[in-house]
Amino acid sequence: MLGLLTAGEQHGYELKRSYDVRFPAARPLASAQVYATLARLARDGLVVAGEPERVAGPDRTTYTLTESGQDELAAWLQEVEPPSPFVSNPLAIKVTLFLLTAGQDGARGYLRRQRAAHLQRMREYTQVKTNPASSLVMVLEADYAIEHLNADLRWMDNALTRVSLLDKEINS
Repeated sequence: MLGLLTAGEQHGYELKRSYDVRFPAARPLASAQVYATLARLARDGLVVAGEPERVAGPDRTTYTLTESGQDELAAWLQEVEPPSPFVSNPLAIKVTLFLLTAGQDGARGYLRRQRAAHLQRMREYTQVKTNPASSLVMVLEADYAIEHLNADLRWMDNALTRVSLLDKEINS
């Protein structure tokens, strides 16, 4: 929210819309989350709320970034994001559970279906990247998503190989 407020005074609805436009591939924000965040930022002195205004609808309160908010944003932007300490995700958990419940054939089938879904999503992001109407932000998000999907695909290929090797070990 602080970064979006660098564009100037905005109300919650404008901030949500701005977030949705600038981060189309990100997890959507609920309106309630936007307003709860703004309330917390105001409480902490990082934004200041203006007087509520009524313009053809509900009251709207605008928010402005304070100097403390600018400093907080600048400090946050300089922080290096630590790599996640957790490597488990639903994909890896499902493959493990398929091995436990449906054996190697179940795991192989799931991995092949998941691989096809990943490839389809990569095609979608590639269309975004190659569309001349896509903004730089959209292209960067597509690049990021494609690299993550690529990493998942490499893992799936390794998992398929390992499951096949496990199958050969058991049948030897």
